[in-house]
Amino acid sequence: MKRKKHTSADDDAQIDMTPMLDIVFIMLIFFIVTTSFVKEKGLEANRPKENQQSTKPSKALSIRISETGEIQMDNRVVDIRRIVANIQSYLAENNTDAAAILAHKNTEHGVVVEVMNQAKEAGIQQVSVLVQ
Repeated sequence: MKRKKHTSADDDAQIDMTPMLDIVFIMLIFFIVTTSFVKEKGLEANRPKENQQSTKPSKALSIRISETGEIQMDNRVVDIRRIVANIQSYLAENNTDAAAILAHKNTEHGVVVEVMNQAKEAGIQQVSVLVQ
Protein backbone atom coordinates (compact mmCIF):
# COMPACT_ATOMS: atom_id res chain seq x y z
CA MET A 1 0.00 0.00 0.00
CA LYS A 2 1.15 3.36 -0.91
CA ARG A 3 0.93 6.26 1.40
CA LYS A 4 -0.29 9.61 0.19
CA LYS A 5 1.73 12.61 1.00
CA HIS A 6 -0.16 15.53 2.34
CA THR A 7 0.29 18.51 0.16
CA SER A 8 0.16 22.09 1.29
CA ALA A 9 -3.12 22.63 -0.58
CA ASP A 10 -4.85 20.14 1.71
CA ASP A 11 -3.61 21.93 4.82
CA ASP A 12 -5.22 25.24 3.94
CA ALA A 13 -8.39 25.36 5.96
CA GLN A 14 -10.87 28.17 5.38
CA ILE A 15 -12.87 29.91 8.07
CA ASP A 16 -16.48 30.73 7.37
CA MET A 17 -16.96 34.43 8.17
CA THR A 18 -20.75 34.51 7.81
CA PRO A 19 -21.62 33.81 11.48
CA MET A 20 -19.17 36.44 12.66
CA LEU A 21 -20.68 39.07 10.32
CA ASP A 22 -24.16 38.16 11.57
CA ILE A 23 -23.06 38.75 15.16
CA VAL A 24 -21.47 42.08 14.27
CA PHE A 25 -24.64 43.32 12.57
CA ILE A 26 -26.83 42.16 15.46
CA MET A 27 -24.58 44.00 17.92
CA LEU A 28 -24.70 47.12 15.73
CA ILE A 29 -28.50 47.05 15.69
CA PHE A 30 -28.56 46.49 19.45
CA PHE A 31 -26.37 49.51 20.16
CA ILE A 32 -28.30 51.75 17.78
CA VAL A 33 -31.63 50.83 19.38
CA THR A 34 -30.45 51.12 22.99
CA THR A 35 -28.58 54.42 22.60
CA SER A 36 -30.11 57.14 24.71
CA PHE A 37 -30.40 60.42 22.90
CA VAL A 38 -29.48 63.56 24.81
CA LYS A 39 -32.08 66.30 24.89
CA GLU A 40 -30.57 69.59 23.78
CA LYS A 41 -30.68 72.38 26.29
CA GLY A 42 -32.20 75.71 25.35
CA LEU A 43 -34.84 78.22 26.11
CA GLU A 44 -38.42 77.23 25.71
CA ALA A 45 -40.86 79.83 24.51
CA ASN A 46 -44.24 80.13 26.18
CA ARG A 47 -46.53 80.29 23.20
CA PRO A 48 -50.20 81.07 23.60
CA LYS A 49 -52.68 78.42 22.61
CA GLU A 50 -54.45 78.89 19.30
CA ASN A 51 -57.99 79.33 20.63
CA GLN A 52 -57.06 81.21 23.76
CA GLN A 53 -59.19 84.30 24.20
CA SER A 54 -58.30 86.95 26.71
CA THR A 55 -60.94 88.79 28.68
CA LYS A 56 -58.50 91.57 29.53
CA PRO A 57 -57.70 94.37 27.14
CA SER A 58 -54.36 93.93 25.45
CA LYS A 59 -53.25 97.55 25.69
CA ALA A 60 -49.70 97.45 27.04
CA LEU A 61 -47.88 100.28 28.77
CA SER A 62 -45.19 101.75 26.52
CA ILE A 63 -41.91 102.87 28.10
CA ARG A 64 -39.18 104.37 25.90
CA ILE A 65 -35.55 104.76 26.95
CA SER A 66 -33.36 106.97 24.79
CA GLU A 67 -29.64 106.64 24.15
CA THR A 68 -28.90 109.18 26.90
CA GLY A 69 -31.06 107.34 29.46
CA GLU A 70 -34.11 109.61 29.23
CA ILE A 71 -37.28 107.67 30.11
CA GLN A 72 -40.63 108.43 28.46
CA MET A 73 -44.01 107.02 29.46
CA ASP A 74 -47.04 107.96 27.36
CA ASN A 75 -44.97 110.58 25.48
CA ARG A 76 -43.85 112.46 28.61
CA VAL A 77 -40.46 112.44 30.31
CA VAL A 78 -40.36 110.59 33.65
CA ASP A 79 -37.66 110.57 36.32
CA ILE A 80 -36.23 107.11 37.04
CA ARG A 81 -37.19 107.47 40.73
CA ARG A 82 -40.85 108.11 39.86
CA ILE A 83 -41.47 105.16 37.54
CA VAL A 84 -43.33 103.10 40.16
CA ALA A 85 -45.74 105.93 40.96
CA ASN A 86 -46.36 106.68 37.27
CA ILE A 87 -47.00 103.01 36.47
CA GLN A 88 -49.40 102.67 39.41
CA SER A 89 -51.35 105.71 38.26
CA TYR A 90 -51.44 104.26 34.74
CA LEU A 91 -52.71 100.93 36.10
CA ALA A 92 -55.45 102.74 38.03
CA GLU A 93 -56.77 104.17 34.78
CA ASN A 94 -56.11 101.18 32.46
CA ASN A 95 -56.69 97.48 32.95
CA THR A 96 -53.45 95.86 31.78
CA ASP A 97 -50.74 93.59 33.10
CA ALA A 98 -48.14 94.08 30.35
CA ALA A 99 -45.47 96.64 29.61
CA ALA A 100 -43.18 97.07 26.63
CA ILE A 101 -39.82 98.72 27.21
CA LEU A 102 -38.35 100.10 24.00
CA ALA A 103 -34.68 100.86 24.59
CA HIS A 104 -32.10 102.34 22.26
CA LYS A 105 -29.30 99.91 21.42
CA ASN A 106 -26.69 102.18 23.09
CA THR A 107 -28.65 102.60 26.33
CA GLU A 108 -26.87 101.44 29.46
CA HIS A 109 -28.15 98.05 30.58
CA GLY A 110 -28.39 99.16 34.20
CA VAL A 111 -31.07 101.70 33.31
CA VAL A 112 -33.12 99.09 31.46
CA VAL A 113 -32.85 96.61 34.33
CA GLU A 114 -33.84 99.29 36.84
CA VAL A 115 -36.93 100.16 34.79
CA MET A 116 -37.83 96.46 34.55
CA ASN A 117 -37.48 96.02 38.32
CA GLN A 118 -39.61 99.07 39.06
CA ALA A 119 -42.28 97.90 36.60
CA LYS A 120 -42.44 94.53 38.39
CA GLU A 121 -42.59 96.32 41.74
CA ALA A 122 -45.49 98.47 40.51
CA GLY A 123 -47.53 95.39 39.61
CA ILE A 124 -46.79 94.73 35.94
CA GLN A 125 -46.73 90.96 35.38
CA GLN A 126 -45.39 90.77 31.82
CA VAL A 127 -42.45 92.96 30.86
CA SER A 128 -41.11 92.86 27.31
CA VAL A 129 -37.85 94.47 26.25
CA LEU A 130 -37.47 95.69 22.69
CA VAL A 131 -34.30 97.13 21.15
CA GLN A 132 -34.24 99.72 18.36
